[in-house]
Amino acid sequence: CHPVVKWPEQGWALLQLLLVASFSQAEEPVCRQRGDPENPQLSKDGDIMLGGIFSFHSSWKGRQDSYRHKPLPLECTSLNFRGFQFAQAMLFAIGEINNSTELLPGISLGYKMYDACGSIARSVRVALALANGNEIVPAPSDAPCTRPAQVQAIMGETSSSPCMAIATVIGPFHIPMISHFATCACLSDKTKYPSFLRTIPSDYYQSRALAQLVKHFGWTWVGAIRTNDDYGNNGMATFTETAQQLSICLEYSEAFFRTDPPDKIQKIIDTIKSSTSRVIVAFLSHMDMDVLIHELSHHNLTGYQWVGSEGWILDSQIAKIDRHHILDGSIGLSIPKAHVSGMREFILNVKPLNSSSNEMFTKFWEELFNCKFKQSSAENQRECTGNEDLTGVHNGFTDMSLMPIFNNVYKGVYAVAHALHSILGCNETCNNKVQLDPFTILQHIKRIQFKTKDGDEVYFNEDGDPAAKYEIINWQPTQNDIVDFVTVGLHDASLPADKQLNLHNKSLIWAKNSKQVPVSVCSEKCAPGTRKVLQKGKPVCCYDCIRCAEGEISNMTDSITCDRCHPEFWSNERRDACVKKEAEFLSYEEIMGALLTAASLFGTCMTAVVALIFFRYRKTPIVRANNSELSFLLLFSLTLCFLCSLTFIGRPSEWSCMLRHTAFGITFVLCISCVLGKTIVVLMAFKATLPGSNVMKWFGPTQQRLSVLAFTLIQVVICIMWLTISPPFPLKNFKEFKDKIILECDLGSAVGFWAVLGYIGILAMLCFFLAFLARKLPDNFNEAKFITFSMLIFCAVWITFIPAYVSSPGKFSVAVEIFAILASSFGLLICIFIPKCYIILLKPEKNTKKNMMGKVEPKSF
Repeated sequence: CHPVVKWPEQGWALLQLLLVASFSQAEEPVCRQRGDPENPQLSKDGDIMLGGIFSFHSSWKGRQDSYRHKPLPLECTSLNFRGFQFAQAMLFAIGEINNSTELLPGISLGYKMYDACGSIARSVRVALALANGNEIVPAPSDAPCTRPAQVQAIMGETSSSPCMAIATVIGPFHIPMISHFATCACLSDKTKYPSFLRTIPSDYYQSRALAQLVKHFGWTWVGAIRTNDDYGNNGMATFTETAQQLSICLEYSEAFFRTDPPDKIQKIIDTIKSSTSRVIVAFLSHMDMDVLIHELSHHNLTGYQWVGSEGWILDSQIAKIDRHHILDGSIGLSIPKAHVSGMREFILNVKPLNSSSNEMFTKFWEELFNCKFKQSSAENQRECTGNEDLTGVHNGFTDMSLMPIFNNVYKGVYAVAHALHSILGCNETCNNKVQLDPFTILQHIKRIQFKTKDGDEVYFNEDGDPAAKYEIINWQPTQNDIVDFVTVGLHDASLPADKQLNLHNKSLIWAKNSKQVPVSVCSEKCAPGTRKVLQKGKPVCCYDCIRCAEGEISNMTDSITCDRCHPEFWSNERRDACVKKEAEFLSYEEIMGALLTAASLFGTCMTAVVALIFFRYRKTPIVRANNSELSFLLLFSLTLCFLCSLTFIGRPSEWSCMLRHTAFGITFVLCISCVLGKTIVVLMAFKATLPGSNVMKWFGPTQQRLSVLAFTLIQVVICIMWLTISPPFPLKNFKEFKDKIILECDLGSAVGFWAVLGYIGILAMLCFFLAFLARKLPDNFNEAKFITFSMLIFCAVWITFIPAYVSSPGKFSVAVEIFAILASSFGLLICIFIPKCYIILLKPEKNTKKNMMGKVEPKSF
C-alpha cells in the first residue's frame, strides 16, 4: 500500500511545479525594488517632482537584531514639531510657485516628503526611495530597469551627518540636494559631495566667528562641549584651530550624543564641576542641548557663561525648558532674522487631512492638541474635531523664532524653481518637451542668482554655500521670566578680518544677570615689568609671571620675553622702562674730585712759593751750592706734575685722554731727569776733589742740560710712537657697574702705557741707586740723602700704585693715579726743597759759605 500512496503524491507535486513554471513564463518581465517599499509621509503629484527629507520624529527605539529573522522597520518616536514646520515651509514655497504666473507658468510642482527620524540609516534609505521610486516598472529588453529619477531635487536634511550620508549616495547620480540647516564645513568639499548645496553658511565661518567673539571679551580659558557627530566634531575642530591662533586655550573638550547612556552625560557634568574656566562654548544641535539642559538643571549648574552655535542659540524651546536660568546671559551666533510674508499664516493655518497619505499630520494634530480623532478609552483625552484653533496654543509649533531657517527652506525651493524656469525656457509658457536631467538642473542651480519677494538675495559660491553673515544674539531674561533674544551685533565674514566682528552699543546681560563681563583665564595677565613663564604640563594660557631681571624690561601686558636695555640704559625699579644710566667720572663737583683738585693746586702754589724763595735767595750759598739751574728746572717740572693731575679730572675727551698720559709721562721724566742730574753732580763733585781728578769737565752745566734733554727726548719718542700706533681714547665702560656708565680713557696700546711707566721707573731706580751711593759723602751741602729719601718715597708710591690702579673700579682708578702723581710730586718737593727753605728762612746763620764747606761727619741711616 505504501508505494501505491507514494507515487500519486509525488506526481501531484510535480504537477504543481510545472504549473508555476508555465505561469511564470507567461508574465511580463518587471523591475521590482528589493526589500519593503518606503512610502512618503506627505506627497502630491505634479509635472515635476521634488523630494523632501525631514525629521518628523527626533528619535527612534533601539532594537536587537538576531540575524535569524528579517529586521523590523525602524520605530520612530518623539514627534518633532520643527520637522513639520520645515515641511510646511516647503509646502508654502511650492504653493506660491504653482500659483505664480511668472515662475514656471503652466508647470505644477509635486512633492514627496519622508520622515528620517534623525537616523542616518533611514535618511539614506528614504533618499534611495526618492531616487528610485517604489513602483513596479516593466523592463523592456533593450534597456532593462533604467528610467529617470523620480524627483529632480531633494530638500533636506536638517543635520550634517545625515546630509553627508545622503550626498555620498546620490552624488554619483547628480541629483541636487539643498539643505537648509546642515552647516558642517566638510560638506563644502565638492570632490566628495558634488551635488550638495545649502542655503545656510558653512560652519567654517561660524567656528572662526565664535573664536573671534570669545577673544573679543578676553576669555582665554574656556571649556567646550560638542555634539558627537560631523556637525559638532568638524565645527569644534575649526574652532580649536582658530582658538590656538588667537591664544585661546581649551581646558576640556567633551563630546556626546543625545542617545548616549546617562553615565556619559554625567561624566560631562563632573568635568564642568571640576573645571576652573567659567566660559563654555557649546557647539550643539538643539536636540542635544535639550538633553544636556535637563542634566544641568538637575545639578543646578548656574553661573557659567555659555557661548552657543546657531544650532540652539535662537531656540525658544530650549529657553522654555531652562527653568533654572542656567543659560541666562548666553551669547552666540544665529542666522540673520528674516521675514517671509504669508508664511507664518500658512504654517498656523494647517488642518489635518483624513487621507491615508497624510496620516503623519493626523498624529501631529493629536499631539498638538492632546486629543484623539477616535474616542479614546482614557478619560483625560478628548476627541479631535480637526477644526481646533491654533490661535491660543503656545508650543514649539506656533513658535516662529526659527523663521530664518524656514526662509532657508523657502529659498532652496525657489532656487530649484528658477533653475527649472531657465532650463525649460519659460516666458509666458514653458517647453514641456525638454527632457529634464538632474545634472543639468544641478549646473543651473549653481549659477542662479535672484531675489525673493522680500528682497533676500540668493546665490551659491563655488562650494555651494551662501554668503556667511551672522547676528550676535544675547539671552536677556525679562520680568515675565521669558528670555528675550536680543541682537547685539553682527559678523560678516566677507569683510576684512579686523572689521568682521561688529558689536552694537547695547548693554549685554551675562550669567546670573550680571552686567560685568565674566573673567575666564587660567592665569591673570602679567603686568609690564614681568614676563610669562609656562607652567609645566599645562596649556600655554597657564603661566607664572616672573619679574624681569636687572637691565631688562617689558613694557607690554602679557609679554613673553623681557627686552634687554641698550648698554647706555638701565631698567627702572618697576622694570617697565629703560632709563639712561648715570655717567660716572671723576668730576670737579664731587668731594673727591674737589679735594684732589685742591691738593693739585696747593702743590702748584707750594712749588711756586719755593721757586720764589729760591729766586729771592738765588745768590745765597745754599742755593748756589745745590745747582740752582737744575733746581729751578726741577721746580718747573714739579709744577707741571702738579698741574698735569688736573687733566685726569673731568669728563674724558679725545684730547684729554691723549694729553693726560703723555703729559704725565713727559713731565715726570723731566722731573726725574733733573733729580738724576743733581745726583750725578753730587757724585762727580766728590770725585773731583780727589787729587788729579778732571771728571767735572764732563759734567758741567752744558752736559747737565743735555742729559736732561736726552732723557726727556727718549720719553717724548715713546709717547709719539704710542700716540701714532694706538693712542688713548675715551671709552664708555659698561662692564664695571651694571647701572652706571664709567667714562674713562682707554689706554689704546697697553704696551705704550707700560713703556712710559716703565721708563719712569727705570730712571727712578737709577736715581735711587746713585743717591744711595752718595748718601754718606762728607759735605754739608750734600743733598744725596734727601734725594735718596725722595726716590724711596717715589718708588714706594708707584710700586703700590700698580696693584691699586688695576684693582680700583671706575673713577677710583683715576683717583689712585692722581694720588700717585701728587704723592710722588709732594715727596720730591718736600724731601729736596723744604730742608733748604727751612735753612734759608729759619736758619740763615747756616746759609754761609763757611758753613757749607765745613767738615761735619754725616749721620748714617
